[in-house]
Amino acid sequence: MSAARPRILVIDDEPQIHRFLSPALDAAGYEPKRADSGQEGLRGIALWSPDAVVLDLGLPDMDGKEVLVRAREFYTGPVIILSARDREAEKIEALDLGANDFVEKPFGVGELLARLRANLRQAVARHQPAGPLSIGDVVIDLERRLVTRGAAAIRLTPKEYEVLAHLARDAGKVIGHAALLTAVWGAAHKEDTQYLRVLVGQLRQKLEADPAHPQLIETEPGVGYRLRS
Repeated sequence: MSAARPRILVIDDEPQIHRFLSPALDAAGYEPKRADSGQEGLRGIALWSPDAVVLDLGLPDMDGKEVLVRAREFYTGPVIILSARDREAEKIEALDLGANDFVEKPFGVGELLARLRANLRQAVARHQPAGPLSIGDVVIDLERRLVTRGAAAIRLTPKEYEVLAHLARDAGKVIGHAALLTAVWGAAHKEDTQYLRVLVGQLRQKLEADPAHPQLIETEPGVGYRLRS
């Protein structure tokens, strides 16, 4: 989460939503950011790395669900859907596509702020180190930023450590190329899979007993990488 005030990006094309929501977010201790279209919202997510996103489904240039799908290629923070569509099927689809919560229009600011607080708490809890992660003779201690193999510390470059830390936080799950590239190199490099391929190769040289037959960092072809849990 941001070191200063948590940054909240509101993607909605209704000026009145921004007029009353921005001051409310500011008064509640957040830093509000505004986007009026889907494309502007995707750029804002990449540029500002918000702590949470409030996303309207009815945008002028694309459906909000498309924004959600494209954002989930590189953004892992909470997304709260804000929409006048009250059909149950819409809510289920949005949640299945990666939304964390759903608030119907018209809505009360108090309810939205409560849902933001709850989702931000959950996001913080998910990223708190739960203690050192042991995989064979390799130990990854995110709290101390220390990686050891046996009794020896492994020297990693800052970017090698960042990639390993992202994989370790979700050990056992596949992390997509775009998500890793955006988190480590920035959104402008989310297509530069060669950067990631080279760096993962370097990590395997340092971590794997047999780098040619990796057992710790597994490749999911065409998708991403997984750190064995």
